[in-house]
Amino acid sequence: MQAASAHAIAYRESVPDRAIPPSGDLDRIVARFRVPLSETGETGEQVINELAEMADDGLNQIASPGFHGYVVGGSHAVGVAADMLVSAWGQNAGSAYETPAITGIERTLSDWSLDLLGFPADCAVGIVTGATVANTQAVMAARNALLRGQGWDVEDRGLFGAPEIPVLIGDAAHSAPFAALRYAGFGAGRAVRVAADDQGRIETAAFLAAVENCAAPPLVILQAGQINTGNFDPFAEIIDVVHARGGWVHVDGAFGLWLCAVPELAPSLAGVEKADSWAVDLHKWLNAPFDAALCIVRDRAPLVASMSARGAYLPEPSGHWEPSDSTLELSRRARGVPSYAIMRHLGRKGVREMILRHCSLARKVARDLEAVPGIFVLNDVASNQVAIACGTGPRADEMTKQVLNIVQNNGKVYPTHGVWKDRQIIRVSVIGYKTQERDIDILVDEITAAWRSVEAA
Repeated sequence: MQAASAHAIAYRESVPDRAIPPSGDLDRIVARFRVPLSETGETGEQVINELAEMADDGLNQIASPGFHGYVVGGSHAVGVAADMLVSAWGQNAGSAYETPAITGIERTLSDWSLDLLGFPADCAVGIVTGATVANTQAVMAARNALLRGQGWDVEDRGLFGAPEIPVLIGDAAHSAPFAALRYAGFGAGRAVRVAADDQGRIETAAFLAAVENCAAPPLVILQAGQINTGNFDPFAEIIDVVHARGGWVHVDGAFGLWLCAVPELAPSLAGVEKADSWAVDLHKWLNAPFDAALCIVRDRAPLVASMSARGAYLPEPSGHWEPSDSTLELSRRARGVPSYAIMRHLGRKGVREMILRHCSLARKVARDLEAVPGIFVLNDVASNQVAIACGTGPRADEMTKQVLNIVQNNGKVYPTHGVWKDRQIIRVSVIGYKTQERDIDILVDEITAAWRSVEAA
């Protein structure tokens, strides 16, 4: 453990001086580890030392302030330190009775999160691995409630022969809620995809037309933070309409829901608090170590009905909040502890300032790059996402990909790719807790220099 701690600290101290992408070849690195298991084993210290050495050139410096890919945070140092305690404690966090300290910590994290987001304090909260599972759990809770409303117990009878549940989702939604629909047995293909505007927001008129065709109370999935534009569906115009028809509204808010915590930014999500369930990541804007997210459901009963498992060998429910009643997992690590530590370290003010800073820096990225001839920003910067394209004409997509390739290979900063408005884009996500204005200046300089070299070729 001392050796691992020393390697961990040395690695984190070295991150600012490293090229961001892995420096080694994928096949060669994988082959390095894929050797036969020895008969006699090795000493623990030898394993840890060689593990650190063998993995070194295969690590992506996601904790770097110059990492702007995939909307993932930089694993805040306080959270990493708390995560070391989690592993050392070795607690199975599924039972309140058997792990009271973890239950106290995770209930507090849930309370703090609900308070910051402005949601009702009595919402059910499940602490899960990420937005995919959070979305899945919420869709399963919606399935339970909507079918119960039609006189069908899905937990007992399953979906064979069950009444239909119409599903409406925006055409520009992320893949995670589509996966959730598959996992919950609805199927992704049968969902009605409602037209979205040029910022990825559901078009209200198209939605109203679609909901009129629903023969039963629908499940409607909205999003807070479109993956390319960072924009938000019109919650205030949609949610009341769904509820008037007896439907359920779920919001995929993996990163964008965090804007609710910032008074200056929360109006962008007006009405989102009226939804029935929400998914939000902790390893995104809170910068918790992987993996951590929240599945939040207004009415506790359908979530518990969908999630809980009982067995004669398990402890009787304690009368307290039972972690395993809110998650798919019966056994799990205490993944809420690092997020609790980060929130306690930052405080309400620190969380808000970090989100506000990132949104301001995203606007700076757009402003600075739009001033460069031949570089185009394709979205209105509503949060922390910037969609960038280079060049015009038939070679524009290829030129954009060339620019991204040069920037990534240089290794000083690391944005990632995407497709928006039928164009290849460079997608910049400003979300690392260490990212400051000087890091954005480097990003802008790198993209500008790469574009000029491609344009001149």
